[in-house]
Amino acid sequence: MIIGQQQGLKATMRQVDLVAQTDSTALILGETGSGKELIARYIHQQSHRASRNFIRVNCGAIPAELIDSELFGHEKGSFTGAATQKRGWFERADGGTLFLDEIGELSLAAQVRLLRVLQEGTLFRVGGEQEINIDVRIIAATHRNLAEAVTEGAFRDDLLFRINVFPITLPALRHRSEDIAALTAHFAQKASDKLGLPLTLATPQQIDYLKQYHWPGNVRELQVIVERAAILGQGQYLAIEESLILPSAAPKALSATVTTTSILPSSDFPTLDEVVKRHIASALNHCHGRVEGPFGAAKLLALNPNTLRSKMRNYGITRQNFSQLSPRELAD
Repeated sequence: MIIGQQQGLKATMRQVDLVAQTDSTALILGETGSGKELIARYIHQQSHRASRNFIRVNCGAIPAELIDSELFGHEKGSFTGAATQKRGWFERADGGTLFLDEIGELSLAAQVRLLRVLQEGTLFRVGGEQEINIDVRIIAATHRNLAEAVTEGAFRDDLLFRINVFPITLPALRHRSEDIAALTAHFAQKASDKLGLPLTLATPQQIDYLKQYHWPGNVRELQVIVERAAILGQGQYLAIEESLILPSAAPKALSATVTTTSILPSSDFPTLDEVVKRHIASALNHCHGRVEGPFGAAKLLALNPNTLRSKMRNYGITRQNFSQLSPRELAD
């Protein structure tokens, strides 16, 4: 039951609702930022285990020498530095759900030990002699093609068979533009709650604007854009166009505002300096020349204002090129 890329969020959620009512292992596949952890949490919340722990483990972030201790725990004195007994993630998730994020990053040695626990439902802590029974629902996720990893010898086929009980493929956001409106409204509500601002929603024109973007960062990137738009709009509107600069629109906007040397390269491929100069100019353009403050270009670029001014001097960009502020900003 692999969900096709052209299907939207509603089709995916029908499959998710089905598996949530079972104890079956689910394997969530999708690009980075496509919302795999959100789906895993939803499955847990809709299951009979909802009142118990949901433990997320990023398999790619655990050093190989610590993987056994982190997953299965260890006994006091089992190795240098083991000053106390430690329960591993499996024990902490007992009765609940263990989300093994980026399972494709586990070493082959760790895969062998994980397979044994999944098959038998028991484990031994590092340095321990007592067999421990566990009752854990497993949800795994990865952005990798595990079938290709098996062919390359980087992932065990028997482990893939064990976790691939119910695969769910999350389509990239660029393949489900019909979901952008609902997701934008959801993230606008979250931003309103987080920032303590009045709820403002995107206009139909802004939704069309968002659909023109390729979304390399998927759902996670959309959430960031909407939160930034809420901050810039300060509860009066969602500043979508100021928060997201479409690549196709940037050169046109710059040509109308920048009076210094052209920042577009004469060749087909820009130099690094030209790209940096264009990016700074784009930020200033969308901040109406403002450098500092919550609505300034330095904030947008995550730079110290003095650093930004230094770069502007180096690239010959002056604030006067972008000095036409909107009436709302003039009143600030």
